[in-house]
Amino acid sequence: MSTGAKHSVKVTILNEELTIRSDTPPEHTKAVAQYLDQTIRQVMSGGQIVESHRAIVLAALRITGELFEERRVSSDLTTAMTSLSEEVRPLLPPAKRKSLVG
Repeated sequence: MSTGAKHSVKVTILNEELTIRSDTPPEHTKAVAQYLDQTIRQVMSGGQIVESHRAIVLAALRITGELFEERRVSSDLTTAMTSLSEEVRPLLPPAKRKSLVG
């Protein structure tokens, strides 16, 4: 996702403006910051967490949980695709067999 050039992007998280310097496209940085802000606000809207620092930690845990789940799903999908590729490979003409993932 790196473009090589650094970009400075202003984002707002919990009504605080921050400048983020990153080599990712500005649109990506803004989308990530907006997702974090929304997740923190969802945690805070539950009514049990008042302190913003605790809400930030809980939001980070929630987002990290989402990341881990997506990694698991991706790994499961890769395993299924590899298995399917191994099943299909013998059915293909010999010239096509090497081009499959696996």
